[in-house]
Amino acid sequence: MRKFITLAKPQDLSSGFKDFFDTIGLTGGGLVTKGIAAVIAVIAVRMLLQLSNDPKGALRKGSMAIGTLFVAVVLALYGGTLFSTVTEAKG
Repeated sequence: MRKFITLAKPQDLSSGFKDFFDTIGLTGGGLVTKGIAAVIAVIAVRMLLQLSNDPKGALRKGSMAIGTLFVAVVLALYGGTLFSTVTEAKG
């Protein structure tokens, strides 16, 4: 008889999205931050794909696209930390 190996403990996701986001370690604000970073990254890749044949224009547009991609990566990595001070204001 085969012996089954448990790879992960069972999760109770009966309360819906809150439980799901807790299992992947994201809050609602963290998910929004990652979504915004993904949209910015898509815009940056599109900017890179639309470079012109003019060398000066391509250099300028390419550097702007790389800068935009850098902003998207920083926002994806540290966005939760950056915006946590805004959302946890004390009154």
